[in-house]
Amino acid sequence: MNKGGPIIIIEDDLDDQEILTDIFIELDYKNEIIFFSEGEKALEYLTSAQVEPFIIFSDINMPKLNGMELREKIHQNEDLRLKSIPYLFFSTSAEQKHVVDAYSKSIQGFFVKPSDYNEIREMIKTIVSYWETCVSPNYVK
Repeated sequence: MNKGGPIIIIEDDLDDQEILTDIFIELDYKNEIIFFSEGEKALEYLTSAQVEPFIIFSDINMPKLNGMELREKIHQNEDLRLKSIPYLFFSTSAEQKHVVDAYSKSIQGFFVKPSDYNEIREMIKTIVSYWETCVSPNYVK
């Protein structure tokens, strides 16, 4: 896991993108924040770029390639799997079927977006703090 790498956010809702942008600016993380509105574009970036993201936050319900399908493709790609990139679902709802499906695909977390700005900020802060202190299989001190 590259803790200095970009934070990838796959979210097709422009209002949510704006809120998350404001939160990440407010929290003052040094990581570059990269948004994708479509799973296909995110997959293209992840498989073609020589970048090692720090974390991937993904919505579930997206056009063309949804979050579950994207996670499956990333998990099947050995090069991406070896990078040990935490892949988290950050969605407006959590249907039991989605949660079960997500964890069966080795997801590292499933979070329901709170409706309150400050609650979202605290959740993001907690998630990033956790992964900043976590050690991964490709950890090098």
